Amino acid sequence: MARGLQEKVPAESALGFARHDHAGCVARGLGAAEARCAREDLKLTPVRRKVLEILLQGHRALGAYAILDRLREAGFGSQPPVAYRALDFLVAHGFAHRIERLNAFIACAHPETAHAPAFMICRLCDSVAEAPSAPARGRLGEVARATGFRIERTVVEAEGVCPACAGGEAGA
Repeated sequence: MARGLQEKVPAESALGFARHDHAGCVARGLGAAEARCAREDLKLTPVRRKVLEILLQGHRALGAYAILDRLREAGFGSQPPVAYRALDFLVAHGFAHRIERLNAFIACAHPETAHAPAFMICRLCDSVAEAPSAPARGRLGEVARATGFRIERTVVEAEGVCPACAGGEAGA
């Protein structure tokens, strides 16, 4: 087994592919954001809250224009800066992540903890699962420490096929 992979990661930590109470998932995500904003005196404006709710409604990454369309349908502004400002806030405070490969955004599955996530992206349906990652403890972290490099941000994105698209076959 490769170094750093000895520890078994629970399947529920990659929530995007697991069957779960999605209404509870949305409620927990909004509740966590509201509680943290109250604690840290952050402004979760109605637009920011709605964008987070939109992102929480599915485990698929959404582009800014798709989010803008949904904001428009909900009666919010229809100019791109409306969506981008809300997304900037959500990403800056760890309530959402930018998926580089898709040029899109997804709600954070673990907003209550500081972490450097890794993403598994289904190439067939674009569903995304977030898994906790610790690159500073893995091989990259070892090399960085050995060279005196300080890692500030990592983006780990793996492309493959999710269980639903693979017909539910494990390991497919």
